[in-house]
Amino acid sequence: MIAIINGKIYNNIEGKFIENGTIIVDNGKIAEVGENLKAPQNAQVIDAAGEYVFPGFIDAHSHIGLYEEVVGEPGEDGNECTDPITPQLRAIDAINPADRAFDDAVKGGITAAFTGPGSANVIGGQSVVIKTYGKIVDNMIVRNPAGLKIAFGENPKRVYGEQKKMPSTRMASAALLREALISAQNYKTKREKSDPEKFVERDLKMEALCDVLDKKIPLRAHAHRADDIMTAIRIAKEFDADIVIEHCTEGHLIADEFASFGIPAIVGPSLSSRSKIELENLTFETPGILSKKGIKVAIMTDHPVIPIQYLRICAAMAVREGMEEKDALAAITINPAEILGVSDRLGSIQKGKDADIVIWNGHPLEVKSKPSCVLVSGEIAYKES
Repeated sequence: MIAIINGKIYNNIEGKFIENGTIIVDNGKIAEVGENLKAPQNAQVIDAAGEYVFPGFIDAHSHIGLYEEVVGEPGEDGNECTDPITPQLRAIDAINPADRAFDDAVKGGITAAFTGPGSANVIGGQSVVIKTYGKIVDNMIVRNPAGLKIAFGENPKRVYGEQKKMPSTRMASAALLREALISAQNYKTKREKSDPEKFVERDLKMEALCDVLDKKIPLRAHAHRADDIMTAIRIAKEFDADIVIEHCTEGHLIADEFASFGIPAIVGPSLSSRSKIELENLTFETPGILSKKGIKVAIMTDHPVIPIQYLRICAAMAVREGMEEKDALAAITINPAEILGVSDRLGSIQKGKDADIVIWNGHPLEVKSKPSCVLVSGEIAYKES
């Protein structure tokens, strides 16, 4: 049992602080939180006087563990560039918990992340939500699968165009995605209508796509340009599928239209150069513009594009460019938790939730601040010496 006392605890549900607050942690969960709470006699006491206490931050889109640091090509397992349609791939089978980026994440106050395949393929595979602290990936999983990666725009065109294969156009990317989803509809109908006493051969590709059709998981759409965003939404509506728009670089150009769909946006990586045509309109103004339109926004690093420990810097830059501070903090805590379908466990300091808690020596949106103590699932994962 752990008692964090005397801290300035951020309640991101209301956007306010609990002054001189106490958090009681028991069996990996938050047992109590509030003012004037007495620490149990058997508790390990952490005095957070003069410090800020926040829920662990969540990176809503990354490739941590799939693109390992230091090792180069041998640790690059995010893109299977041999087939544009690979819904059967599972991120959990390639994540290496020994990736040094996990240590950077913990020390940077990021206690959970969404990670999965890259954007080379039209359908890249199944992603997961994972804690950033642990030795065995199976024990780090929060949700698996958490989404099915699809991609629009330059990347599938480039990868397969260079191979003289389909898709080499945006039309072909959309067509391949539709074909796959229609095949899944046919597969689903066949299984539902088949005689239960007769053997129906399993198809892992179709099963993954059926999870989308059944709304067990959303489509996670890589889309930078405004037209690609609309194509992703158009196809999701055709198949009555849940969808999350990722990157959303030009989302601010169609903010009113986008807001009318009630679809969340995961914005970034914005702390980078305009390295390709799709990024021509890259700006840190995007998350603030979308948030003010009522769109649920999360901010992401796309690690290793931007190192995961700089997630809070991305949020701070969004504030500098017009996003409300409370909205920026929500974009790396409760919003990603809700978008990822794990808000029952993560995203805020509330009774019953996982004890993913970070004590900061200053406000986390100040660049000079850093964590003094990080708890993941109630275990001290990092403590400043």
